Amino acid sequence: MIKDISNIIVRASELMLSDDIQIEQKNGFADIVTSSDIAVQDFLRSELSRLLPDSGFLCEEEDHHNLKHEYNWIIDPIDGTANYSRGIKECAICVGLKHFDEITHSTVYLPRASEMFTAEKGKGAFLNGRPIHVSNRPFQDALLCTALSVYHKEHAQVCSEIIVDAFQRCNDIRRFGAAAPELCYIAMGRCEMYFEYILSPWDFAAASLILKEAGGVMCDLDGNIPDPTLPTGLIAANTLANLQQMLEIVMKHRSNHK
Repeated sequence: MIKDISNIIVRASELMLSDDIQIEQKNGFADIVTSSDIAVQDFLRSELSRLLPDSGFLCEEEDHHNLKHEYNWIIDPIDGTANYSRGIKECAICVGLKHFDEITHSTVYLPRASEMFTAEKGKGAFLNGRPIHVSNRPFQDALLCTALSVYHKEHAQVCSEIIVDAFQRCNDIRRFGAAAPELCYIAMGRCEMYFEYILSPWDFAAASLILKEAGGVMCDLDGNIPDPTLPTGLIAANTLANLQQMLEIVMKHRSNHK
């Protein structure tokens, strides 16, 4: 199954790499959609429906939200659309397959970087077919991937306080501009932690299994297991100790803003 999914995504990426990109605003300048987003999503829905008939879809574009099936695909046709529209390599096609309540198969493909992250429940995580695992770096040696919630700038102050607090304790901050690649970077040991105040489910659903199968951990901003079908704040880390320390920082500053 994972090989079939990956092959479909590679074919979809040919649409993503087209030179003819048209850009439209969805909800202001920060939230855009490109012609490639629509083309990739339509292709994926068509081909994945053939691969697994009678499956449902939760997709970013055009309100394809039908999760009343045993098997459901959660798709972000291009995670990091702003990066994609500017030629930055951190943009990915993300596909997760949910069986009842669990993500069982995941693929996150960065075509400009030629990096294919895959995972199947209980079988480990892989980058271009090679096994990957999180690093064992402690908090003080960790790189934190984060952002200032570009679609919800009303949270900029609390996000800034959280980021500054964490920065004082960790090695450094990274802002790649796409959640799924950042979570995959933790899975392969490039980075160690992740925080964002609110994400849509397609931003993290596929990458969540890759991180888990690589030995990583994640939670929402209250310390609970995130629901991959709902918007949520997200914290992720290479180790439980790092996750707990990041969660303490987040909860402290959130409580100051209530």
